[in-house]
Amino acid sequence: MTSFITLPSINGLDQVPLLRAAVEQAFNAVVITNATLNGEGPCIIYCNPAFCRMTGYTPAELVDRSPRMLQGPQTDPQVLQRLRECLREEKFFQGSVVNYRKDGSSYLVEWNISPVRDDQAQVQAYVSVQQEITGRVRAEQRQALLARALNATQDGVMIADKQAEILFVNQAFEDLTGYSIKEAQGSPPKFLQPGERVPAFYNHLREALAHEGSSQTTVANRHKDGHIYHVAQTITPLKDESGTAQHYVGIMKDVTELVVHAQELHHQARHDALTGLLNRRAGEQKLKICHFAAKTEYRNYALILADIDHFKSINDRFGHEQGDRVLQRCAALLGHKIRSGDALIRWGGEEFLIVLPDCKLEAAHELAERIRVSIADKQDAVAGTVTLSFGVAAWQPTESDSALLRRTDQALYQAKASGRNQVIVAQ
Repeated sequence: MTSFITLPSINGLDQVPLLRAAVEQAFNAVVITNATLNGEGPCIIYCNPAFCRMTGYTPAELVDRSPRMLQGPQTDPQVLQRLRECLREEKFFQGSVVNYRKDGSSYLVEWNISPVRDDQAQVQAYVSVQQEITGRVRAEQRQALLARALNATQDGVMIADKQAEILFVNQAFEDLTGYSIKEAQGSPPKFLQPGERVPAFYNHLREALAHEGSSQTTVANRHKDGHIYHVAQTITPLKDESGTAQHYVGIMKDVTELVVHAQELHHQARHDALTGLLNRRAGEQKLKICHFAAKTEYRNYALILADIDHFKSINDRFGHEQGDRVLQRCAALLGHKIRSGDALIRWGGEEFLIVLPDCKLEAAHELAERIRVSIADKQDAVAGTVTLSFGVAAWQPTESDSALLRRTDQALYQAKASGRNQVIVAQ
């Protein structure tokens, strides 16, 4: 068993057994040197067991030796110079430096050195309380390295606690969202979500995390300046040993350009390039949806099929460019007259189909007549008076959507055969 040198009598210190025991059993290393500043400088007169464990030396190897024996190639000379200045000025010193153990291994130690004075205020010794901070500093260095690595990535990174409050965001997150780390810290990520989508989005997120362990989705967020951007977002829980999520890591990749391009392609696939209205394929889908709702929920619906009168002669007299302009003008006028829930479709050529959910025959007839009068009353700048013919029909129970469409088309044919610029209701 290692024996330790008896604590010397300094100002009656050995007369306080409790204090002596406290120093002997202290977690932190304690070393006491004399006050000699010449020659080797202050030499060790006492060290506690914690100091011996930290350095690897026995008390016999340390006592009467200068603490310089612990210094080596990586010991910072500037820190030592500051220490010497504090000793000469009899001031308190605090610092950290690299020291070396008996086996040659290095460690980082934090010093607190205080002068011990006698009754005449003369410095008789120095007491140093030391703590090895190698592990803490290395952990801080690893954390700093991790932060630099996260800041180097081009994807936004967000770390939140189990209450979903943000603890850390990287530089890419700041660039992507417009919010600094100070603005983001302590806030839930939902502050990035625009408006009404927040509750639904977070309900879906919680379900995904509960059942799948992570969530991968593409979401629309709102930038600090107000514009909307899109991210491919992965959120993964970090669990403790018991399997309980303690933190969440979110990775966000900006996919705004891809989403906008996909939306443009989707729009082009469903809309007519000339008028911007739904094309026939999308219109057929709208009609089937409306028909299904009518059958299952016992609703009414009606159709209006409109055709521009004498459109071929407009093309022949004024050219196809003016004919296209007339088509666009009629589409715009029709769009201004229908309800927000109605579907306006370029059915083909100069024909337009209007699908009217929750609409009875009388109301559909009145709407078609108002549209007819409105368009006929507005002179076109080139073509002059442009009129439309209309066929109107309302769905009858047990009737298919194709059968209803045929009746509407027959009514339109009758309107054109009867002189045009009129509304015919299908029988």
